[in-house]
Amino acid sequence: MRLVVQEFLTFDGVSQGPGAPDEDTSDGFTRGGWFAPYVDDAFLGIVGSWLAEADGLLLGRRTYQSFARDWPRMTDHPFGGIMNSLPKYVASHSPTRASWDPSTVLSGDVPMQVADLKRQPGRELQIHGSARLAQSLLAAGLVDTLRLVVAPVVVGQGRRLFPDQGAPAGLKLVSHQTTPGGLSVHTLDYVGAPEFTSYGPEA
Repeated sequence: MRLVVQEFLTFDGVSQGPGAPDEDTSDGFTRGGWFAPYVDDAFLGIVGSWLAEADGLLLGRRTYQSFARDWPRMTDHPFGGIMNSLPKYVASHSPTRASWDPSTVLSGDVPMQVADLKRQPGRELQIHGSARLAQSLLAAGLVDTLRLVVAPVVVGQGRRLFPDQGAPAGLKLVSHQTTPGGLSVHTLDYVGAPEFTSYGPEA
């Protein structure tokens, strides 16, 4: 399976609390819900096409607990059926109750276990949210593709997907599109270490 990271970002790179003001208030974050105003039918269609490629979800503990609380009750949501039926894998370094069936808790050497999952037959193992997990697996060279959805808003605080002192990564743009609501959707493949050179004529 290919490991695909799907993240919602502000224009200043924040990934924290996109869906609601109270989604994630950790570290004093008070500006959640910045993504919701830009969601439209075109974007929902894009997300539906992505989910149709998933053979499993890989989630961090915090995202898993939020999803496990909400998705089983969202049976009328257009994505409820697939989200609830897909295999879920939870990366956690603390005891976590896998209450959202079918779920498996990954503990200990998470990158090694993710590498094992990637060797299984299938299409995509998708990370939704879970920015810290995405950062660690990108640093480990396990991410194949990133789907980054940028909202036209600057929030000025919050955790960023790519923090200062984070691991460098070379990326190749595969596709790009925009939605009527103003979202910018980028699909990029991980290609290894980035290149560093100089701009201008050769000396």
